[in-house]
Amino acid sequence: MGTGINTIVNCARRSAFVGEKLLVGIDPKLAARKPRFETVSGPVVIDTNHPTFVFGHVSLYPAKVAAALGLDTSELDAPAAWVELFKAGAPCVDDVAGTLYPSLGDVSSHFLKATEKCLAMIEKLDDSVLLPPPADERFRERFHTIGGTANFLLNNHLAIHLGQVSAWRRCFGLPSAL
Repeated sequence: MGTGINTIVNCARRSAFVGEKLLVGIDPKLAARKPRFETVSGPVVIDTNHPTFVFGHVSLYPAKVAAALGLDTSELDAPAAWVELFKAGAPCVDDVAGTLYPSLGDVSSHFLKATEKCLAMIEKLDDSVLLPPPADERFRERFHTIGGTANFLLNNHLAIHLGQVSAWRRCFGLPSAL
């Protein structure tokens, strides 16, 4: 395993570990709800991503990274119904009735398993696979290499969304996860 692969894999494992810690103490009945506060003007719903949406969304990316690296994604792919529900740009809905989203347990379990399987496949690769430009034009403009794209999606992108879960936890009275 080369330095580039090692860096991506080690950082992504740490990010996934943080994600796992953020799940502790979340009430599954509240996991797809948005924070609400009473104000003098009435109730306010905070338009933020909830844990079910976040983990559903990030569960799509191990397969995307593996595909970009030319790897088999059959063990990483999320259920087909999740793609539209959690794709980039999909709205995060306050699931009051608890019927719109799969369970937090299902999405977080898929995220953790797919991430670890993806990382186990990546760590067998040579750093040379990181050098070509990504096929996706949006990523090619931003990161120039598949390695830059993989690093962003498995680390920075994940960290952004895990920060949303951390803030959500505080809104629901949960302590720091770390």
